[in-house]
Amino acid sequence: MRIHFIAIGGSAMHNLALALHNKGYEVTGSDDTIFDPSKSRLEAKGLLPAEFGWFPEKLSDELDAVILGMHAKPDNPELARAKELGLTIYSYPEFLYEQSKDKTRVVIGGSHGKTTITSMILHVMHYHDRDVDYMVGAQLEGFDTMVKLTEDADFMVLEGDEYLSSPIDRRPKFHLYKPNIALISGIAWDHINVFPTYENYVEQFSIFVDQVTNGGAMIYNEEDPEVKRVVEESVNPIKKYPYETPVYTVEAGTTLLETPEGPMPVEVFGKHNLNNLEGARWICQLMGVDADDFYEAIASFKGASKRLEKLAETATAVAFKDFAHSPSKVKATTKAVKNQYPDRRLLACLELHTYSSLNPEFLKEYKGALDAADTAVVFYSPHAVEIKKLDPISADQIAEAFQRDDLVIFIEPSEFKEYLFSQTMENASLLLMSSGNYGGLDFEEVKGLL
Repeated sequence: MRIHFIAIGGSAMHNLALALHNKGYEVTGSDDTIFDPSKSRLEAKGLLPAEFGWFPEKLSDELDAVILGMHAKPDNPELARAKELGLTIYSYPEFLYEQSKDKTRVVIGGSHGKTTITSMILHVMHYHDRDVDYMVGAQLEGFDTMVKLTEDADFMVLEGDEYLSSPIDRRPKFHLYKPNIALISGIAWDHINVFPTYENYVEQFSIFVDQVTNGGAMIYNEEDPEVKRVVEESVNPIKKYPYETPVYTVEAGTTLLETPEGPMPVEVFGKHNLNNLEGARWICQLMGVDADDFYEAIASFKGASKRLEKLAETATAVAFKDFAHSPSKVKATTKAVKNQYPDRRLLACLELHTYSSLNPEFLKEYKGALDAADTAVVFYSPHAVEIKKLDPISADQIAEAFQRDDLVIFIEPSEFKEYLFSQTMENASLLLMSSGNYGGLDFEEVKGLL
């Protein structure tokens, strides 16, 4: 098979390119810019384009298919050439479905937690040497790529993102997978540039439930009232299995999960993560892994990359970074760290970086999100607001949104860094939440704070 990638450098796209190369396909691709780690990983396999840009002449009728990434524009010259030649054009999720349509597809959906749950499932399968195909949204310890495609695996585990499929296919990605087994972890309004109302966003999950194959199974977090309503109102003839947060305790900074064999220490912590763990347990059970084998494997799961990732720790201090940016995840993550280390001062820093978080209309959703922190800091870049062509936001608007009088707000990266490095970290927990890097913060340097 000869496959050409338009916008090969994206996090998801380059991993799919590597997976197909590993499968023996002939892979080519283009992009107008590619950064590390994508750049070096593609280069190592001989897949890095010789030069950046779009080259319609790369496409010919000898290609079996073209895969179109979200980074490309609808008027991309290579896309125009592919259409002219009558080539088969797939979005990323469409192609994954094509590769898995003869397998049992397990799709993990939800506004938050889906990367962690998918990672937990894959960790358990890897621990017990069970071969499964997969697509996950983070680089996992012990896994070479974020995508694996084989001819032989019976299952394909897919992280089900609700964002758009491609520049020319405006359907949410998770609408294209047609799962046999599915999970919804939670629903909290996100991607407001695509789903301008809460009702419109929730509707995408109703469609997802209705697309589970007849006789399939839906695992759902019944502690989330919107998830519970969406799943239980569906008339799709499927099996429905609710789950809730398992019983656990925290002793001296260690989380102990109650199991049939007694309390068991686990590496992950916080109600949100323990809830995710229970969802993963249900999925693994439907994939043939019993409870004892699940608990044995999950005890060594340290978390997905950038999800409550421990940067450094001493006897009296700890520092984490987390991908959290949506209001519900920020609140859950902040609370989890405070509950894990209740006697330490919690310094929680949040960068408003996404389209939604920088939207003045959406800001009010952050009310109370940082309340669990002893010291709460928000950083945002007016330049990022400008680039996203959004209305300007002020420090006063942010303070009003979070409803916290002592909120510390920065707009200059140098001032934020100076403040951060002036803090005493004795008997403290540091939490850095962002999908960005605070205007160029070196997380390796942060480790020196402790």
